[in-house]
Amino acid sequence: MSTTYLVTGANRGIGLEIAKRVLANGDRLVAVCRHPETADALNALVAGHAGHAQVYGADTCDAPALEAIASSLTTPVDVVICNAGVMSARGGIADVGNEASSISDALMTNVAGPFFTTRAFLPALKGAAVPRVAVISSLMGSQQHQGASAYFYRASKAGANNIMVTLANELKGAGITVAAFHPGWVQTDMGGANADITPAQSAAGLVAQCQALTLDKTGGFFNYDGKPLPL
Repeated sequence: MSTTYLVTGANRGIGLEIAKRVLANGDRLVAVCRHPETADALNALVAGHAGHAQVYGADTCDAPALEAIASSLTTPVDVVICNAGVMSARGGIADVGNEASSISDALMTNVAGPFFTTRAFLPALKGAAVPRVAVISSLMGSQQHQGASAYFYRASKAGANNIMVTLANELKGAGITVAAFHPGWVQTDMGGANADITPAQSAAGLVAQCQALTLDKTGGFFNYDGKPLPL
């Protein structure tokens, strides 16, 4: 039996590669992105897998929009992958990009987004035999990471990890596994051309880890290859 994955931020980068991997594995895809009308690569992918994939438009900060998508689904969702994320100012304390609107955008998208997404699709998850939630975080959010820049990206990913732990604690009784993953340093617009791995390599590892998620791993933070990481 195929597995149904819901993936946010599925229109580019790691999210698009996750979508490709899910469909290549013969599984079903529910893809969410802000602007599906301009998501040409995602739309082409879905068109090539008619009946196995759907695309919806929503910002993960828009709880009512996510709830409307969830209410339209007629089948359970086995895996929710909270991948949508944004970068904030990359510099240090003097970076003028560290201002209210960019900080708010990073915190809302990277912290509140996984919360709103999980809450919206909780009924669909509860209908699955082995329900799982994967929050795509970053090692930059670890309290052990020795960074000295990108203040609010780091803070937002630390917050995402905290949201993950709290969700894991609350949902464990319902049999829902929740974990966070570092996708690696990936060659995307955010990671840059000199990063270690390709989006396809990251996505292959992340989907494999989602497949292997069990309740004994709930509340954990892992690398894309499954190595445990410090919160």
